[in-house]
Amino acid sequence: MTNFNSWEEFAKAAEVLYLVDPSKCRVCTKYRHVDKRLSIKVTDNHIVLKYVTDMAQDVKKIEKFVSLLMRHMCSKEK
Repeated sequence: MTNFNSWEEFAKAAEVLYLVDPSKCRVCTKYRHVDKRLSIKVTDNHIVLKYVTDMAQDVKKIEKFVSLLMRHMCSKEK
């Protein structure tokens, strides 16, 4: 499992991981109320990328990232 401290590095690595094989890639988000931490994990069952944050502005970045992946899913290009 690779933990990232920088959102930009995580987003680039996760997008590349998705583009390698979109049918095997999964995205999972988890919020722990006790810690007030949000984590996002992207995996293809061999490589696991994880980013954990407790900052509110990162929620918007995660939302934009998920919409970017959705656009990749809907596009016809390979």
